[in-house]
Amino acid sequence: MARADLLALTPDTLTALANRGLVKRATKEVDAGAAPAVTTEPDRTVRGRFADGTTTSLPPGAGLDHGSCSCAAPGVCRHLITVVLAYQRTAEAARATAAPEVATAPAPETAAGPAEDAGTEAPPDTPGTPAPGTPRTPAPNTPADRDTPGTPGTPAAWSPASLDDAALTRAFGAPVLAAARRTFERGYGARVHHPTSDRPEPWVELPTCTVRFPVPGEIAYALTDAAAALRGEVVALAVWAFRAAAEEGGHDTVQVGGRPTARTTAGGSPALDHSASLADELLMTGVAHASPVLAGALTRAAEALTAESLHWPAGAVAELAGRLTSYTARSADYRPELVAELLTEIHARRRAAARPSVLGVREPGDTPLRRVRLTSLGCRVRATAAGAAAEVYFAHPGASAVLVLHKQWAAADGQELTGHRLSARRHLGTTLSRLATGNLVSESARRTASRALTICGSRVGATSVTPVGTSWTELPGSLLVRDLRALTGAWESRPPRLIRPRVEAESMRVVSLSEVERVGYDPAEQRLEAVVRDESGNRARVSSAYRPACPGALDALAGALEGGATHLSGSVRVAGGEIRIDPVAVLTPSGVLVPDLAPGDGSKALAAAPAAEGHRPPDPLTAALDEAAGALAAVAHSGLRHLSVPARDRIDGAATALSRTGLTRAAALLRAFLEATGTPGPAGTAAWLEAQLHILVSGELLDAGSG
Repeated sequence: MARADLLALTPDTLTALANRGLVKRATKEVDAGAAPAVTTEPDRTVRGRFADGTTTSLPPGAGLDHGSCSCAAPGVCRHLITVVLAYQRTAEAARATAAPEVATAPAPETAAGPAEDAGTEAPPDTPGTPAPGTPRTPAPNTPADRDTPGTPGTPAAWSPASLDDAALTRAFGAPVLAAARRTFERGYGARVHHPTSDRPEPWVELPTCTVRFPVPGEIAYALTDAAAALRGEVVALAVWAFRAAAEEGGHDTVQVGGRPTARTTAGGSPALDHSASLADELLMTGVAHASPVLAGALTRAAEALTAESLHWPAGAVAELAGRLTSYTARSADYRPELVAELLTEIHARRRAAARPSVLGVREPGDTPLRRVRLTSLGCRVRATAAGAAAEVYFAHPGASAVLVLHKQWAAADGQELTGHRLSARRHLGTTLSRLATGNLVSESARRTASRALTICGSRVGATSVTPVGTSWTELPGSLLVRDLRALTGAWESRPPRLIRPRVEAESMRVVSLSEVERVGYDPAEQRLEAVVRDESGNRARVSSAYRPACPGALDALAGALEGGATHLSGSVRVAGGEIRIDPVAVLTPSGVLVPDLAPGDGSKALAAAPAAEGHRPPDPLTAALDEAAGALAAVAHSGLRHLSVPARDRIDGAATALSRTGLTRAAALLRAFLEATGTPGPAGTAAWLEAQLHILVSGELLDAGSG
């Protein structure tokens, strides 16, 4: 009886189980005719014997890591990979030999005449014929499929939900399953992905890792980017997520296990209540009049929330404290609108606290990853009060996620740190420029719930960086976008941004370009804008503003777009009825260019944007909502206790503009806020929150609907 599990192992799966170098070397040996002699025992154990006397054994029901080899190499060695490839070639040859015999064999006759639809099947023990009831999987190592990551359609009939706990116990042991059950009892969120033509294997996104099931019915081959010590636990959690999805009618996003507690009900967390009261105090006082004591209190509140595993409100409170620090230091990245959004987010998450996904209460702090290969998508440089900071974006193909590596540098007295100067600074044993344009392979990486990436400094030797090459073009469809309209259309069902998980770079993608229509500079806005088309012909606007920390960025970006750009990485969003991309890096025939790290002082003359592409006034609805948001943000900056007559007049004018555009509910909330400010007490903060929440969600819905 054939080993369907070995036949289902694709080159990509073998690479994940071992590494790319071993798979390439094993493939060369088999292609050169140096394949071992492969035999199958009655118990279905596959054995291989090499010319040099090396012997291997692959027992059934176990993964490659449970195979044995007489060589001295630890783990999954080259010999085990070679035996798998040789077994697949043998099955391929047997199938090719059997096919002509089936085609030419005469149909059996009976007394009534030739039988209709009669066929000849290969004997049950013929290599390449799956056992009865086993999903039939063509040999994945045939020449036509050698570069195909799976066999489309084959795994669709199988779901990990069919695996019972007894199978999990046999595979990983009772202690591992007990640890997984403790996580189940606390509850956790997951996103389940069923097989598709683009990715024909079921997989699950857990809070800090992913789990894939590349071989139908064989849990031993499950793959995860979590560290080896956590593999059994996260595989069990992934199986239970598939069960929960099946019970809920096939929903993709599920909450697994757990039960409501005092922490996950509105007002049930003292730390969350305290954070909301600090937000109210800041709104009353205003950023412009806040004392350093309040910033310190917010920092401590964020730490208290983290201690309770309330990760998403903790992130909002920590960012709010950082915005206060930025204002005190007169940093260029301070914006009143961002402070107003953070104040609203803290209260929005508290209101919706009955849903654990809103608080991140079921998300682990961080998870160690096994040996991972990440592809850099560029970096963003920004000025800070103490110097400069860089955010390097890495695509994690196995997890279909983008991770963010943060690094800060302090500037010496009198020194101004620019992106180009930072490009030569060293981190993780290499320069920032190489990190931002290379593939990173690490055995000491950790991933937080917000998808921030950390590399353990004590194990820098376990981290290497190589040129990115063609890795952008090999990213999965969830990260490499060929149809922007399909991407943004799928986002319409997301919950509002204020209560979504606080995931870094959630909209970061690589866009495959078919054309760059035009590139121009708008001097009034100090912004470079370009119109591009994706592979499907959808238009998008690439927009990048001038920043003093990266003076040469716009010159470099214009040159890359006009120099044959094929791919573009950046944050994708819908605004004003069109798709917009905030670019981070550009792939050209000469390689990856990161504008923020480019040299230059910004003195290069850029072609002016056409009049139609210059400053465009927003539509009336967007303009009215933007003005209302700006007026409310000004209140958060100055404080309710310091609300001036001009500020009240601005809010009244914003309400009038909303009424004229038909947004009567928003206008009523603004006027209710003005009335509430006339009486002392918490009525003013509550009314501001109601108006701000309505304005922000309305603007988000407008952008999504007009896109």
